[in-house]
Amino acid sequence: MEIVGLDHIQLAMPAGREAEARAFYGGVLGLREVAKPAPLAARGGCWFEAPGTQIHLGVEAEFAPQRKAHPALLVRDLAACQRELVAAGVAVLPDATLPDVRRCYASDPFGNRIELIQHGDGFTQR
Repeated sequence: MEIVGLDHIQLAMPAGREAEARAFYGGVLGLREVAKPAPLAARGGCWFEAPGTQIHLGVEAEFAPQRKAHPALLVRDLAACQRELVAAGVAVLPDATLPDVRRCYASDPFGNRIELIQHGDGFTQR
């Protein structure tokens, strides 16, 4: 077997809160929404993308936020990203655990953890 990449990550969300998902992932993070395939659209949720990245938000009946498991999104300018998150009312948790990795954490409107990491510092970029 040969793994050649990561296609997407799936995060769970509560039913009926697609507007909040769009406001955060589309509005705050600036990801582009992509249409879900017709056979999946009736399930609710929404999908977003950026270059090389797709995040699928799927409705989970007994939703519980992921506070440890998370996607790590590369950002062009971490400091600017942090300012934009704070301006949008999103709490930002800086992380200096690894001195050569500039990153922070935030939560989506449902409490799912999101890591934002400075482009160039990513673990796949070493």
